[in-house]
Amino acid sequence: MDLSAFHFLRPWFLLGVALAAALWWAGRAGQAGIGRGHGIAPHLLPYLTVRVAGARGPRPLDLLALFLALASVAAAGPAWQRDEPGFLDNTAPLVVAVDLSASMDATDVPPSRLEAAKQTVRDLAARRAGARTGLIAYAGSSHLVLPPTDDRDLLDLFVQALSTGLIQSEGRDVAGAIDQAAQVLAAERAGGTLLLMTDGAAPADAVRQRAQAAANLQVLIMAVGRSQPQGGIDEAALRDMARAAGAPLGSLTASADDLDWITLHAQQHFEAVQDALSGPPHWKDAGYWLCWPLALLALVAVRRGWRVSWQACLVAGVLALGAPPDTRAGGLADAFLTPDQQGRLAFERGDYQAAAAHYTDPYWKGRAAYAAGDYAAALKAFSQLTSADAYFYVGNTQVRLRRYDAALAAYDRALALKPGWEPAVVNRGIVTRLLAAMSQEQQGEQAEPPDQTIADRSAKAGQLATVQVQQAASAEVWLRNLTLSPARFLRGKFAAQDAGVRP
Repeated sequence: MDLSAFHFLRPWFLLGVALAAALWWAGRAGQAGIGRGHGIAPHLLPYLTVRVAGARGPRPLDLLALFLALASVAAAGPAWQRDEPGFLDNTAPLVVAVDLSASMDATDVPPSRLEAAKQTVRDLAARRAGARTGLIAYAGSSHLVLPPTDDRDLLDLFVQALSTGLIQSEGRDVAGAIDQAAQVLAAERAGGTLLLMTDGAAPADAVRQRAQAAANLQVLIMAVGRSQPQGGIDEAALRDMARAAGAPLGSLTASADDLDWITLHAQQHFEAVQDALSGPPHWKDAGYWLCWPLALLALVAVRRGWRVSWQACLVAGVLALGAPPDTRAGGLADAFLTPDQQGRLAFERGDYQAAAAHYTDPYWKGRAAYAAGDYAAALKAFSQLTSADAYFYVGNTQVRLRRYDAALAAYDRALALKPGWEPAVVNRGIVTRLLAAMSQEQQGEQAEPPDQTIADRSAKAGQLATVQVQQAASAEVWLRNLTLSPARFLRGKFAAQDAGVRP
């Protein structure tokens, strides 16, 4: 809850608080003046005042004044949260630029600066489930590793491949990283954020120039490392770079506070840009929460000696007792919500397994199963559809199942229905380059007798055929080599880009 944004939507209703105070003061003054001016001695006045039952404790005047004051505050509309659809939550586009300089191998942040940064990126992607996150690697040059995507597994695959030896040139090309982020975020919704995770600074002039040229791009800098006499980070240089970029500067603590700091800044910037484009923001009126204390005050007023109209209470009781019994067959949710609506509610709160169980719509059932990691169920659901979106997720699901040729076939079908669709083009290119890297790696291994069947690359229409091929000595070795493939692919890609050749 951001109390710094607390305000009243209708502040003129607060005049009722002043009116309640004035009424209370006038009533108390009138009661205190009873007996004065009648010649009755003050010490005899308490014994001559008649007190009826219920006169002890707070008086009707006190409760009436308090009731009026709370009602005025409720009518004024206290607000501190924006009134936005649930699907806009946590959707701020974000690109993370990870410094791959040799100094990131320092161990002052266990297990190392780079590993701590990579774990933060993975945790950040999990925290921002459903939002699009991109990845840039930089040292002496900057390179786009992955454009913004909401596929956490794909992002994790390339985050694990990052190491300090991937980029040969030394230095910190922060200005280039800003340019890369501005280019990829230009296709996203306005209000993107670039997070720099680094242990050193770059020349402030170049950073300032590029940051000012990137419209609607917010830069965040998170220092990775400890400040110590030898081998520590240069805090002064980092502060100068942060001032040049107009960026908030944080320090990696390897706790949830880091994620809160990043997501809060990214979402606030995204909302600010969206508000500037769409007009004034809408706020949630929280005045209804005061209905509970108002009802309690009304209940306290029901006491002996106070005038209460019981007719309304009697009618309400008769209606409540005479209401027909509940005849629904299932639970309360089944009576008012369809299975797809229940699935949508579960999906929005992150309970993807429950969402997959509720959904009857094949597309959303597949989306929920995919998010829950049940890729077999997701593939079964998506396979019932023939839309471009369904084929796209079939491709993504086949990638998770390590059926890369079937994934290519699915992406081709999606592009046949929707030519030039950027998400399908990007994912297809990634899988193509990954297969090429795997082929180069397998050609360099020593041949072993066939001991396992794998997918044939000549699969047609997404159907995988199994043939005998030469394989590594064991499945564990093959999977370990497959894990190394993205790193080799990135090393070759970065070297080609540094040489001026597009891979």
